[in-house]
Amino acid sequence: MAERPTDEPDPERLKALEEKLAARRRAEAPKPAADDRFRQADMAWRMVIEMVSGLGIGFGIGYGLDVLLGTQPWLMLVFTILGLVAGVRVMMRTAAEMNKARAASGAADEEGR
Repeated sequence: MAERPTDEPDPERLKALEEKLAARRRAEAPKPAADDRFRQADMAWRMVIEMVSGLGIGFGIGYGLDVLLGTQPWLMLVFTILGLVAGVRVMMRTAAEMNKARAASGAADEEGR
């Protein structure tokens, strides 16, 4: 006669399932060291883009005004320098944000210990 299934779970099968789930979670766990490097690279690219966009916008405004007013190349030079200054200021603000976030995460790590 064949055994009938009972309403109670099989402890061996449950243990095997728990082991498989734990192994899967360990395999898919995020790797913080590599993730931190990518975040730093993202911030570096953000700073480069901010600098280049400031220069480009300043150059574009200056060139456009030079063409309209016939003062080439003076306004282009002035606005390119202003764009450089604006790009540096935005880049410095981004660096301050990064330092503030790093200090906050460091303080949170210290509290957790």
